[in-house]
Amino acid sequence: MLVPQSMSYAKLAGLQPIYGLYSSFVPVIVYAVFGSSRQLAVGPVALVSLLVSNALGGIVDPSEELYTELAILLALLVGIFECIMGFLRLGWLIRSISHSVISGFTTASAIVIGLSQLKYFLGYNVSRSNKIVPLVESVIAGADQFKWPPFLLGSTILVILLVMKHVGKANKELQFIRAAGPLTGLALGTTIAKVFHSPSISLVGDIPQGLPKFSLPKSFDHAKLLLPTAALITGVAILESVGIAKALAAKNRYELDSNSELFGLGVANIFGSLFSAYPTTGSFSRSAVYSESEAKTGLSGLVTGIIIGCSLLFLTPVFKYIPQCALAAIEISAVSGLVDYEGGIFLWRVDKRDFTLWSITSTTTLFFGIEIGVLVGVGFSLAFVIHESANPHIAVLGRLPGTTVYRNMKQYPEAYTYNGIVIVRVDAPIYFANISYIKDRLREYEVAFDKHTNKGPEVERIYFLILEMSPVTYIDSSAVEALKELYEEYKTRDIQLAISNPNKEVLLTLARSGIVELFGKEWCFVRVHDPVQVCLHYVESKNQTPTNVAESSSSSLWRGCSAKNTSHTGS
Repeated sequence: MLVPQSMSYAKLAGLQPIYGLYSSFVPVIVYAVFGSSRQLAVGPVALVSLLVSNALGGIVDPSEELYTELAILLALLVGIFECIMGFLRLGWLIRSISHSVISGFTTASAIVIGLSQLKYFLGYNVSRSNKIVPLVESVIAGADQFKWPPFLLGSTILVILLVMKHVGKANKELQFIRAAGPLTGLALGTTIAKVFHSPSISLVGDIPQGLPKFSLPKSFDHAKLLLPTAALITGVAILESVGIAKALAAKNRYELDSNSELFGLGVANIFGSLFSAYPTTGSFSRSAVYSESEAKTGLSGLVTGIIIGCSLLFLTPVFKYIPQCALAAIEISAVSGLVDYEGGIFLWRVDKRDFTLWSITSTTTLFFGIEIGVLVGVGFSLAFVIHESANPHIAVLGRLPGTTVYRNMKQYPEAYTYNGIVIVRVDAPIYFANISYIKDRLREYEVAFDKHTNKGPEVERIYFLILEMSPVTYIDSSAVEALKELYEEYKTRDIQLAISNPNKEVLLTLARSGIVELFGKEWCFVRVHDPVQVCLHYVESKNQTPTNVAESSSSSLWRGCSAKNTSHTGS
């Protein structure tokens, strides 16, 4: 499976097929030693190959030797980036990118890859581009040069590959049929090409025989130009590899360290660059075959590397008769699985915001290119994260009938509140980015929410606002200052703030900052029902001050919270 795929991916990258085989030799063996995944199949992949072609095509013509040198240098830079990220444990940076962005990006890239391979089916040249419009225009413009032989051969092989893939996926017992598809396509295409000798069917041609020789990467004067592309390839490679490796680790019930995985991939690329390899990463389709074959150790990678080595030593004379359309069919078949239209439908049903992100990323990638697509997708993803963080969910809580449990009133319509008391839960950390939004919402509740209350004595306004803080995992100095301002503002209107159920870290921060002392430690509670009872007692009596009532109340006040605070401090 790897031999035909690696050759076709090298063509996609703008390189000679031999460099796909080189990239499937040393990196595979090195990863088997240093990598942490037992089933991840490392080697050339479609997406990285397209990125290499897109980046280097704007610098130098693929026919020049410098193009190959830069592709090898790119492998070194990617390997260095991956090792640095592994050492510094920066894998979490990549995880911050939304799955919707990844899905939209890979879907659009797969379409572009498929269109770019049509030239081998049609029998005429199609302009190199990573945008859909120039590709389609080029296909239409050259229609008068269409040739039937490569189209019929390529289409036949593609249909066979897709059928074998479907049969293998539908029946686990026939999984080997899926894995044998690319090799079957190559054998069929080579046989037909040798028998009919059609001049319109272009062949791969001579491929150097023997193992790759050790050599240091060249053209370091171009390294600065390649850094952005190396960073992009690193991100895409990590997302693809680590995601696959984690899924396989979970399926096979073992732990996988993302940072160790990054280091293993980095070392594989660095050593690969010393033996004429271009950037490699984990392949989903080949890894799936490893997993279904019940590979349990990295030995499977060593065996794969040895097989590739034997192919380089003994089989390259046969490879020169492989039709280009056969490699293109293998490539189109491989990337067809990346077109995640089902993911788009799922997102439309489940989360319209994620669907919007998926649509923006895929559309931008299709029409404006890969780099722009990635930047726009990541930019929108981060914008959504910032928006969610700056506008956290805030729930007004009500009491469930017959219980002392308080829940979100929008989720539990039967819950009720008490006149003069508002209970608010902030479902996020409170810090500088969202404190203004939280303050504005609290003011809104003060003005509007008492219109919907339905229990307790009739009162003309809000007397108490209870902050339920169990979901608040962190509070910063800006939020502390804002709470002080809010307390003073409410004090002028005779509204008492109370705090319920803060966790250890938040409680200690509030105590150190003077919030507990400012509010009065008698207004810090362990559970929501406690301050409700105190506040309700005040609202009913109305002849005592809030503080006096709190001080005369039961064990639900600071005594419980103070004990909690003391135990936290001592822990």
